[in-house]
Amino acid sequence: MKAFFVDTGAHEGKFNMDYDLRLVANVPPEAMILRFYTWKPYCVSLGANQPDSEVLTDKLTADGFTMVRRPTGGRAVFHSEELTYSVVLRSALMTPRRIYSDVNEALLIGLRHYDQRLAVAELSEKEVKFREHYRVAGSAACFSVPAKAEVKFEEKKLIGSAQRRLGDVTLQHGSINTGAYHKRIVEYLNLSEEEKEEIKNILEAGTSDISEITGEKVDFKKLKEYILFGFSQKFGLNFVNLENMI
Repeated sequence: MKAFFVDTGAHEGKFNMDYDLRLVANVPPEAMILRFYTWKPYCVSLGANQPDSEVLTDKLTADGFTMVRRPTGGRAVFHSEELTYSVVLRSALMTPRRIYSDVNEALLIGLRHYDQRLAVAELSEKEVKFREHYRVAGSAACFSVPAKAEVKFEEKKLIGSAQRRLGDVTLQHGSINTGAYHKRIVEYLNLSEEEKEEIKNILEAGTSDISEITGEKVDFKKLKEYILFGFSQKFGLNFVNLENMI
């Protein structure tokens, strides 16, 4: 399998989602592309089938933030203090479930090499019944529950991921939390104050970030290097820089 990586830096939400889809359209056969990116300005992304009405868009805009729809499923994510990754893979040999698990294992390897204090991070083994979960108010925020095989630290969700199969290509992308700002999503959800307080408590008790764990500011350059190393180790591939691919 051929392997490529690209770091597109900080861009607004529409650019980031459009770029992921351009990678889907351009990935060669039997190839993987790993991408790193961040968000400027901060942005709320909705799952593919999540109603716009679940977000207070006027307040979000007034505060200088934007909103975009992901091509993947799940619920709202406030992309703020994070490193976002995406993986685009065209392969007839790997199922989406296998890709999901392997990608998260690669992320886990990278985190453990980034800082020894992340050595106890692990993959969640709990199977979530999302049909039932989406019926409750707390489901409006994607980080309200860790899905099976997602990365957690001491039972707290550290990386949230979403995946979609598009023809013969699998797109998976996710947020590696580097700070706590993402918890402020409750301010922009169209819910009652009681429901917002419920989600706030869930996020406080159930999510973590690298800065909180290490007590230090995240070194993004180092983090990217070790995540890339994790993918090389897990998949046994040498990644070639595709900076000028698109």
